Amino acid sequence: MSKNNFYVHKTSIVDENVEIGENTKIWHFSHIQPGAIIGHNCSIGQNVNIANNVKIGNHVKIQNNVSVYEGVELEDYVFCGPSMVFTNVKLPRSEFPQRGSSHYSKTLVKKSASIGANATIVCGVKIGEYAMIGSGAVVTKDVPPFHLVVGNPAKIVCRIDKYGNKIND
Repeated sequence: MSKNNFYVHKTSIVDENVEIGENTKIWHFSHIQPGAIIGHNCSIGQNVNIANNVKIGNHVKIQNNVSVYEGVELEDYVFCGPSMVFTNVKLPRSEFPQRGSSHYSKTLVKKSASIGANATIVCGVKIGEYAMIGSGAVVTKDVPPFHLVVGNPAKIVCRIDKYGNKIND
């Protein structure tokens, strides 16, 4: 574990071989697994699981009840709303377990993207810089930078600026 100045609530578990940046806060009942790297000034909400070998940038906010599975990378300033879901296996089958990083599809969430509450991000996609994912959306394809998507499956609604305001073309 890093020797930086960060906060971990007493009910949370931080495994060995984890890097946590300065001024990061890890709240109640969360679990940070081996090989995870969390940047500085992050907020990891209640009941969050950060899986093995996950990389999280600086100034990332992960709200309550989110699991960031191996194969997911969050760049700087990403926002993950409450109870949103990442996946990491394309065709999960209980009868035929697919464990280990060789089975995981990579998901990349680029700088300053925001993911709304209860959204689902299907593995293998890239969410572009400053993109916004509406609450409850199911993202099955890449989302271009500076676009808002909503629905199931998620569809582009409009272009947005870096603050999330609609751009009239």
